[in-house]
Amino acid sequence: MILPGSTLGLLGGGQLGRMFISAARSMGYDVIVLDPDPLSPAAHFATEHICADFQDQKALENLVQRCAAVTTEFENPPADSLAWLAERIPVRPSASAVAIAQDRMREKQFFAKNNFPLGPFAIIQTEADIEAAARALKFPAILKTARFGYDGKGQARVASALAARESFQSWRAVPCVLEQLLPLKLEVSVVLSRGEDGAIATFPVAENQHENGILDISIAPARISTQLAAQAQEIAERLAAKLDYCGVFAVEFFVVEGEDKNEKLLINEIAPRPHNSGHYTMDACLTSQFEQQVRTLCGLPLGPTTQYTPAVMVNLLGDVWKDNVLAAEKILQEPNAKLHLYGKREARDGRKMGHYTVLGSDVESALASALEIKRGLI
Repeated sequence: MILPGSTLGLLGGGQLGRMFISAARSMGYDVIVLDPDPLSPAAHFATEHICADFQDQKALENLVQRCAAVTTEFENPPADSLAWLAERIPVRPSASAVAIAQDRMREKQFFAKNNFPLGPFAIIQTEADIEAAARALKFPAILKTARFGYDGKGQARVASALAARESFQSWRAVPCVLEQLLPLKLEVSVVLSRGEDGAIATFPVAENQHENGILDISIAPARISTQLAAQAQEIAERLAAKLDYCGVFAVEFFVVEGEDKNEKLLINEIAPRPHNSGHYTMDACLTSQFEQQVRTLCGLPLGPTTQYTPAVMVNLLGDVWKDNVLAAEKILQEPNAKLHLYGKREARDGRKMGHYTVLGSDVESALASALEIKRGLI
């Protein structure tokens, strides 16, 4: 075990890192952040900020010399940096798991090879691949870049093979994945933590609503049957075990109607880190996803994931900032609301600036209060 008083390293300085650091420092750890952004949100909470590129050799050596273990807070750290660090100190999650999750082609191929449920897709590396895919898939479809797409970026809805070619060309023919558009009933996600010893602690399933490709609202527990929730958790746990994963792990699912008219789950994607839809755990669960990240990194026993009250999390985007100011009083005047701001200096449309969580005696009352607050901010 890596005990309190030790120093932990973190690749990435975004809001997920900021919340990880808050949990780690509350538990008695120091945290050194490596991030090239001098104004990174996590730097404000860190013991020290190394402002350098993720592949800067001196910066990586600094982490090795001073940290007991290293983790990451986003899915796109250079896998070779993680692998280099892992040869010298514990790194969780592993470079191999991150490398799969950060590349949609490898991710889809991993799901298919291991017989996990997913919708029809095709790998697109040339225009000829689009023509072949058009014979196997139905349009409309979603074309997604294999790398660096998030929050709706690097995605295009395409109604035909011609539209897919035009988007592919506009992206300079970078590798992509073409996914057949599915008749969704809703989207859900599972966040879990898995220790080095294989122990798993799984949070309740969250129900997610998106706007413009960005998560808008998460409702926990999800308004689905107990059987479907258990199936989602079981699939997520099998995925984590197949990856030999250590850390906090998220799986996003589509819920669709099968040919037998029953609901079924198809995997959308995975995230090798805490997840936006798991933020409700900070206020509604005995252990948050960020405390679990500390625990898995340090080899500590996993905390209980019991949810003691229904919760609704709403993302706060830069769109609701007026003259770079949020009307925070509209959130704080609701006694059951918890406000979390990320310390970002500039508000921009579509940029995640924070979130609030509303707790309630039941899901529907919490959702009603959360939506009332949201309407007041627009």
